[in-house]
Amino acid sequence: MKKIIFFIIILLAVSPITHAQNFKAQQRSQEKLIKTTYKKGRITEREYYKLMQEQELIKEAMNKYYADDILTPSEKNRLYDKLQRAAKRLKRYKTNGEIY
Repeated sequence: MKKIIFFIIILLAVSPITHAQNFKAQQRSQEKLIKTTYKKGRITEREYYKLMQEQELIKEAMNKYYADDILTPSEKNRLYDKLQRAAKRLKRYKTNGEIY
């Protein structure tokens, strides 16, 4: 029983770390979510283009940081911050109460 609990604790501790390091997958997921949200009519065309422009900037930053195949801690922090900001902006746009 103790081994199972220990295994679950280790699994829960490692999973956020693993997910946080996969920036490319997180960015692709965000981009897909933006497109789906736009198709459903939850955001305006202007908001869609702003969000997609932000995704392009994130992709450019990723390409720049991955160019030497080494991500420094500061680069990881910058990418993480950019992705978090984009997620918050999408959430805000989805719930801004505008009628389309």
